[in-house]
Amino acid sequence: MHRSLLRRMEGILASKVKTICEEKVVPVIENMGYEVVEVEYAKKSDGMNLTFYIDKEDGVQIEDCEKVSKEIDGLLEDLNPTDDTPYILSVSSPGLDRPLKTNRDFQRNTGKEIEITLFAKIDGKKKFEGVLKDFNDGEIIIEKDGKTLNITRDKIAHIVPIIKF
Repeated sequence: MHRSLLRRMEGILASKVKTICEEKVVPVIENMGYEVVEVEYAKKSDGMNLTFYIDKEDGVQIEDCEKVSKEIDGLLEDLNPTDDTPYILSVSSPGLDRPLKTNRDFQRNTGKEIEITLFAKIDGKKKFEGVLKDFNDGEIIIEKDGKTLNITRDKIAHIVPIIKF
């Protein structure tokens, strides 16, 4: 089979798996008191992996991941979202330095320092750091050295919190 056709078919299956999981599995996890940050179905070095990234207000511990994994394992077996394609189920914390994607992420990080990487340069720069002041569906507003910068979301490639220890 031609490689590009195989990749396209894998992409279609991944999209189908994510959709099924978002509709049927995510509500179960949310009813347990967790936020599902992302559902990922992707090929890794050890084969296909179905990963649920979870979060909660006071952080995620290994016991939380185990609890969620046990809760959804049987449901996933019944749903068979991969049409019998073998996969490894993972439940994980997205980590402190995970990219900000959802409005909930932005809300949680308002008032904190973030780093924004752009697709293309603005004023000769692709990276900006500053305190996240506000956001909406169209733009992110940061402040650095008393100056406010509004950046439209469609220009942003990546946003991460700045972690200081």
